[in-house]
Parts: sequence; structure tokens; C-alpha cells
Amino acid sequence: MNKTEHVARLLLNRIIETNLQPGSSFGTEAELLEQVDVSRPTLREGLRILEAQGVLKLRPGPRGGIIVARPSVDVIAHTMSVYLRLNDVPVFESLKARFAIEPTLAQGAALNGEERHFEQMEATIKAMEDPACSDQAIYEENRKFHGAIANASANPVLEAFWMTISILASGEAANMKYSKTNRKHVIAAHKRILAACRKRDPELASRETIDHLGELDELLRSRYGDRLSQPTRIRYKS
Repeated sequence: MNKTEHVARLLLNRIIETNLQPGSSFGTEAELLEQVDVSRPTLREGLRILEAQGVLKLRPGPRGGIIVARPSVDVIAHTMSVYLRLNDVPVFESLKARFAIEPTLAQGAALNGEERHFEQMEATIKAMEDPACSDQAIYEENRKFHGAIANASANPVLEAFWMTISILASGEAANMKYSKTNRKHVIAAHKRILAACRKRDPELASRETIDHLGELDELLRSRYGDRLSQPTRIRYKS
């Protein structure tokens, strides 16, 4: 660990130990320089690391300052997805991870989900039923549906993992195209999962999710078998 990383770790520990809440002032640069025995450039680099991690917000100007923030799950997911891409993790491995994670998320959604989550899921189904819905829109709505399940599960750890692999394992990484029949199967599966969640039946929600992922696995293998073992080479949104 170099000096900049050490300073970032030191400041992060201070935020945690003092239980500073989002929106709280972390002091000024001058105050931090008195407390941490480093140069101004090193301190600023350490602050930028924490800013990139979503821990701090650096606001310029007379009313600005160093403000404590709370990292979103997007920050975690982005970092993990970069790791997976640069280590050439193939699509198939991400799909296996979905089998391990999503049935549990569906169980949690059935137990903890609120009507607002179910309405979000229902809205994505209606969007996918629109004949004008493109393949790219299908990817987006599919992620929104499963994202609503992940959020409804009230399990932030698994939600972060799901967000990390959501693009890699959705079929988009293999540039998969959905036929009309495929779309009908996806929509029908989503409706069954939603119905199970609304019934507050965690076991049924889990089974329906496993069946849904099994259909996706079969489809990907039949169409893109060799490509699934190749490193993922998709461009992620910033």
C-alpha cells in the first residue's frame, strides 16, 4: 500500500469509527492536513480515491467542502464487473453464478417485497409485451425485472453480486437475439415469478426462477455454445 492508499484507508476508518452520516461535513482540507502528516497533493489524492468509491463528495466553492456520502451498489458492481472483464471471465461462469444467487433473491422478494417492487416488475413485463420493443430494450427491461427482484429481497450483499453479473449473464454478452417465441417464454416466466412473489410463496418463487434460468441456459447453449466459453468482451455503460 502506497502513502496515498494509506491516507485513504485512514480517512475511511475515521468516518466509520466516528459514525459520520451521509451529508455530514468531514472538515476542510486545512483541518485534515493538521491531523494527517502528509503533503497536500497526497491528501488530495487520498480524498479523490474516496470520492471515486462514493464515500466522499468534494464540493468546490465557498459553500462547498468535504461531505460524507454513502456508496451506492452501482459503485460496487462496477468495480467487480471491471475485475471480471479484465480477468476474462466467460459468460457461462456468470450464468452459473445466477443459478446460485437469483433463486435466493426470489425467495427474499416473496417474503420481503413491497407492492412498489411488484409494480416495477409488472411494468417491465408490459414493456416487453409491446411488439415495438427492440432487442436492446428487451435486455434493459429484463435487467429491470430481475433488478426489482434483487431490490425487493432486502439482501444488499446478494443484490450487489447480482448487479455485477446482470449484463454478463443476461445473453447480451453473447449478443443474443430474442425470437418472438423466446420473448413469449421470458414474459410467461416473469409473470409466474411475479405471481409467486405476490402470493408470498418463497419456494414457488425460487422454483419458477430456477426454471426460468434453465430455459435461458438451454437457449444460450443451443445457439452460442462455443461463444459462452470465451472471455466476455462487451462494452459497459459508464
